[in-house]
Amino acid sequence: MRVAIVQTSPIVGEKELNLRDLDNLIGGDDGSDIYVIPEMFNTALVIEADTIAETMDGETLKWMKQKAALLDAAIVGSLAISENGKTYNRLCFVKPDGSVEYYDKRHLFTYGGEGAYITPGRERRVVEFRGLRVMLQVCYDVRFPVFVRNRDDYDMIIYVASWPVARKIAWNTLIRARAIENQCYVAGVNRVGTDPACEYCGGSVIINPYGHTLAACADNTECEVSAEIDIEALEAFREKFPVLKDADI
Repeated sequence: MRVAIVQTSPIVGEKELNLRDLDNLIGGDDGSDIYVIPEMFNTALVIEADTIAETMDGETLKWMKQKAALLDAAIVGSLAISENGKTYNRLCFVKPDGSVEYYDKRHLFTYGGEGAYITPGRERRVVEFRGLRVMLQVCYDVRFPVFVRNRDDYDMIIYVASWPVARKIAWNTLIRARAIENQCYVAGVNRVGTDPACEYCGGSVIINPYGHTLAACADNTECEVSAEIDIEALEAFREKFPVLKDADI
């Protein structure tokens, strides 16, 4: 199983340009099974998300389905979705057959006012794809380890983010901690560039269950990197060092 992380610099509100940029970045020749792109990759982070929200039949989901079919791989990224009069920061896991599973961001960024426009999700979501069980999470969720605590029900956590350079140390520390404490792989994908509120440096990385870096994007650079996810090695590690069996209930 190969997972790719795609670090981009989306422009606020410029959906067409942002998707075109991803068309030029994503895929390459590495033959990955999963491609992960940042939080609100199509519009960049807009706190007033109801103004840029799409439906599940919208242009961006159609693009994700086309790209997944073309690459014979899953495409994973979040966007603002309007549904039943509410707006969600929805992380969509789009499979090559066009099916979509999703997770609605549970922990909203109160400091930035996200809760005034976004409805929080309530459910954990684990997606299974080609033998890999993936927990879906968005940005600020990384600060809340109880919600994401591994119940021996996943092998990898995906975090997509718009995480500012001012809190870079927190991002680097927290995603590594989530990998170690949950005995799992972590793919953390952050954006680069600027918007009217923040500067973003990236720090996108794939981490193994020991906390070691398997692949990383250079700071302040749009790029794609990938790594192999070894499920057999993960299972052997958990059997030899059964941390999850000793976890608090």
